[in-house]
Amino acid sequence: MRQPFLIPTVIMFGLVLSACAKESEEEKVERTFQEVNVIDETNLNDVLLTAADPNEAVTYFQGAALKNPDRIDLQRGLAISLTRAKRSTEAAAAWKRVTEMSGANNADRVEYADALVRSGNWDKAKATLDKIPPTYETFQRYRLEALVADSRNDWKSADHYYETAVGLTTRPASVMNNWGYSKMTRGQYAEAERLFAEAIQQDKTLFTAKNNLVLARSAQGNYGMPVVPMTQIERARLLNTMGISAVKQGDINTAKNLFREAIATHPQHFDEAVRSLRALEDA
Repeated sequence: MRQPFLIPTVIMFGLVLSACAKESEEEKVERTFQEVNVIDETNLNDVLLTAADPNEAVTYFQGAALKNPDRIDLQRGLAISLTRAKRSTEAAAAWKRVTEMSGANNADRVEYADALVRSGNWDKAKATLDKIPPTYETFQRYRLEALVADSRNDWKSADHYYETAVGLTTRPASVMNNWGYSKMTRGQYAEAERLFAEAIQQDKTLFTAKNNLVLARSAQGNYGMPVVPMTQIERARLLNTMGISAVKQGDINTAKNLFREAIATHPQHFDEAVRSLRALEDA
């Protein structure tokens, strides 16, 4: 006798299940499209942050961040793009904005300190680094700590931070070059020479380290060309650097010979060396 009542109930239950299934499927489809959009946007952001022209990336992220001011990923993208574009003052302001947002981390604070160093705001950079817990140990953090210590003539701390930074990277050439320059500003030319040579061993294309190496050697009265990999143009430029160093030390005859050799070595016309030599000869 109860079966007639059960049939409508079963039918209604089936309709509810069907509706739920339909709703779930629609939600699933919608969610899939949303995920595709997020993936597409993420890919675009990644491309703009790495391969695109930095100023084009700045324009994109400025517009995106203006529409979504609470999205830290877009604000971070803008800060990174400004840094890549070498717009240091704007980058510092952008990184400051990122560090004040919900979701900011220690990596963001290190980037803010880096932007402050690039814009010459050493005191703020130190204050920013001081707020980062000592347990946060990265190459970038200690590289900046070393530079800030250098700016304050805190040589003991600088050496400690440089040494720590070197141990935290597989590509230490640039920080070795910075460390060598720090030693050279202190008048420790032999130590500087060693560090520049080690930097070149790590990266044979680092011309800045080669240039600094001949400066450190020249400061010790050694005008011989170091045995390091170099192109013909690089050799000419290094000879010119040594010539300038010799002039500053009052060794005029040596300087003339170095400028002449630089002119003869360069595969094209070496105007800078020619002008320097003429100036000495006229004098």
